[in-house]
Amino acid sequence: MRLPSLLFVAGLAAVVPTVHAEEPAAAPAPAAAPAAAPAAPKSAVSLEDIRTFTAVFSLVKQGYVEDVSDQRLMQAAIRGLLADLDPHSEYLDGPQIQELTEDTTGSYAGLGIEVVPMDGVLRVIAPIDDTPAERAGIKAGDTIVRIDGKPLPPDDLGGAIERLRGKPGSEITLSILHEGHTVPIDVTLKREVIRVASVKGRMLEPGYAYLRISQFQAETGNDLRKRLDRLQAENKAPLKGAILDLRSNPGGLVSAAVDVSDAFLDAGVVVTTRGRIKEAELSFSATPGDQLGGAPLVVLVDNGSASAAEIVAGALKDNHRALLMGRRTFGKGSVQTILPLDAEHAIKLTTARYYTPSGVSIQAQGIAPDIALSDLALTRRDAPPTPMLRERDLRNHLQGADEGTEPLAVEQDDQVQADYALNEALNVLKGLALQRRPAVSPETKS
Repeated sequence: MRLPSLLFVAGLAAVVPTVHAEEPAAAPAPAAAPAAAPAAPKSAVSLEDIRTFTAVFSLVKQGYVEDVSDQRLMQAAIRGLLADLDPHSEYLDGPQIQELTEDTTGSYAGLGIEVVPMDGVLRVIAPIDDTPAERAGIKAGDTIVRIDGKPLPPDDLGGAIERLRGKPGSEITLSILHEGHTVPIDVTLKREVIRVASVKGRMLEPGYAYLRISQFQAETGNDLRKRLDRLQAENKAPLKGAILDLRSNPGGLVSAAVDVSDAFLDAGVVVTTRGRIKEAELSFSATPGDQLGGAPLVVLVDNGSASAAEIVAGALKDNHRALLMGRRTFGKGSVQTILPLDAEHAIKLTTARYYTPSGVSIQAQGIAPDIALSDLALTRRDAPPTPMLRERDLRNHLQGADEGTEPLAVEQDDQVQADYALNEALNVLKGLALQRRPAVSPETKS
């Protein structure tokens, strides 16, 4: 239900703010100018800030309408400290840590929707394939404004996210504001056990494969390689090209993104990270071996392609390995590191930014496609087209050598006929494959 973190394991030294207690200044001598107080270090927590915090803490304890435990107040203070940094840093307890683990393994109970808190509401990053959210028509860019008829509390959007999960079979009603609309609609969904198949694939036409990655999990890289091997065997010949569909992919593990990029690259940088500490300075590179053998690759992206999906898109684009088509991606280019506090608690802290091989930050910018596509849909004609007159239809035409034989129709996947972006990608892929076709040497005349 939450945005999967792009995690790397790095040791972080505990950073404790220095607290400087200021002693009251002594009364100055009559003839002497008052001595200037030394400037507090930039990282110091002032005594005034500490007094303000303790005063607020005390007033809440004394005057709040209900009795509040010290533990609850301190937990709220910790959550508020992290929530005010950015949308992805947060305090995790036992159940939340378990949910994070479930997200990366691809099995949990809920709706199958990735959201991020934004301006007091929950913004949909992407629905996951074949889940209640996707089947209900929820799309990337939609906004959840109410849950079960109740407005979302702006100061507890994390709690609102927790309410999206629940027991399989239980129902929940979401008020959804679709992108471009002004009036929300109510959608009732039934929670179920979400088992996300990270990689799917099939042949669109002989020689042209389609690969769909819905989320980056621990085994996504291995699953992709196995799927490609099966498609190569099904085609009974080397593939002419492939389409990698990363649309509405909310991301996942950085290690999976590196594995997927490596599957199509022989060499080159995949992604780098930069932060304030040495452990955050990382660089990942591809190893020799292109699963497609250099065959053309087209990558489909949209505004729901985030984090790990953007790493892959940026790596393949900057290394000139693939052509990107679709819409500019989400722009989630920050690294979250899980830092354990004890056996039951941890913090998820933003520690670095992602950079594409060319050194461009993904954060808030996203990846621009090479070919931009509008958000359109294909529909079939109401009536079949009028047959066009051809030479063979003319009376007394000259007989052709193979006039009696009709060329075999190319079998094409049904989804291509309804998916505008996929249709365009396949056409471009065929053009790239034709460019790659080796030239035929003319016969030498004797």
